[in-house]
Order: sequence, then C-alpha cells, then structure tokens
Amino acid sequence: MAPRAETPQVGGDQQQDRDTVIVGFTVYAPPGSDVLTTDQFRIRGQVCGVTGQPGDWLQSPFTGTRGPVQFAADRVTG
Repeated sequence: MAPRAETPQVGGDQQQDRDTVIVGFTVYAPPGSDVLTTDQFRIRGQVCGVTGQPGDWLQSPFTGTRGPVQFAADRVTG
C-alpha cells in the first residue's frame, strides 16, 4: 500500500463551514483478489472505500506469474 496525495475539495456553498479532506491510498492486493467498486477496507485503522475500477497487472510473459490487483481507496472527512 502506498499513500496518495489528493487535492482537498472545498465546498462552494456559503453555509458549509468545513473543508472536505481526502486521504487516499494505492493498494496492491494479492493476484486474483476479487475487489469491487462497492467494497470497503480497513487501512491503518480507518474505513476506506474503493475509488474507481480495480485493475489487474498483466501476467509475466517470462515467468507466467500473475501480478497484483491494484486499486485506489479513499477516506473522506468533512
């Protein structure tokens, strides 16, 4: 897992007094992991939702080894 930098989303509504903060991670799951866009994972003690479509790395033409499943997971507060 690797941290990702995200630009905070600031609401345009004048009644909103808080900023939205997004903490994101790039997650590398074992080959063949079944990850859906509706899944949630506990990362560093916080519940994060899958953002976007998970992707499989290609199988190595040299070794036949399958690569990890990569996906983004975000925790949104504010």
